[in-house]
Amino acid sequence: MQEMSGKAWASRVDGRFHGCGHDGHTTTLLYAAEYLARTRQFNGTLQLIFQPAEELLYGGRVMLEDGLFDQFPCDAIFGLHNMPGQPLGRIGLHDGAMMASSDTLHIEVKGVGGHGAVPEHTVDATLVACHITLALQSIVSRNITPFEPAVVTVGSIQAGHAPNIINDKVLMKLTVRTLNEQVRETVLQRIHDIAVAQAESFNASAALTHVNGSPVLRNDPAANEMVRTVATALFGEAQVGEVKPFMGSEDFAFMLERNPNGCYFTIGAGDEADRCMVHNPGYDFNDALLLKGAALWCALTEHYLR
Repeated sequence: MQEMSGKAWASRVDGRFHGCGHDGHTTTLLYAAEYLARTRQFNGTLQLIFQPAEELLYGGRVMLEDGLFDQFPCDAIFGLHNMPGQPLGRIGLHDGAMMASSDTLHIEVKGVGGHGAVPEHTVDATLVACHITLALQSIVSRNITPFEPAVVTVGSIQAGHAPNIINDKVLMKLTVRTLNEQVRETVLQRIHDIAVAQAESFNASAALTHVNGSPVLRNDPAANEMVRTVATALFGEAQVGEVKPFMGSEDFAFMLERNPNGCYFTIGAGDEADRCMVHNPGYDFNDALLLKGAALWCALTEHYLR
């Protein structure tokens, strides 16, 4: 993604920039580290986790596989993310399932290619992919209760280039989001069944690959209450509130799955009309959050390890 914030400090690397605020999150944690190391007003051991590859949704999993909590044991874990659209500095909390699971799937459709003028001698993989795309949209409306959120999005269909060629192969890429692990399993199974059956009905084939996935992010109510207490004392009651769960995903969920004694919360980046959401070309981290976030980390540490 190309940065278009217009800021003097905008990325000079084509197609790459800090579009989610992880540079700001890192700085916030370093601010807290400097203060806590200097003052030492807590009893115990504090582990600061600087996790890579969050945008790929497997950095947390890889750290766990590498023995993160074996080498650095944690009684409780906490994570924070800036959130444009929420009032500046406002802490957002939600008990239980707060962020969706995420699964990336590839579907390779294979048919029989040929010239566009003689379709009767072909099996049109593009046509098959279109039927699969339409059929997948029935999963949420017909296989999942309306009381459970789920999203199936086909974000990419890669076929041929020439207008007069019927393609023998198409690659579909899609994402699945749910807030319930049982719903997640159902959706993934239905995607497989629908893709294979639709392809077979056209004398084509469909092969599915599960590229990566992360679980539902679930917050412990007791950990949430601790953050609520600390944040209220620090910022005031008006600056702490409930937020609705959302279908974005976060691989901190792997860490909470391993150690459920913890929570993940948001800090408002401002709700001005021109404040861009993350993953937007115009996004720019609000530096006014740096000290607010650091202050909360310090207060939370001193409260938990008092």
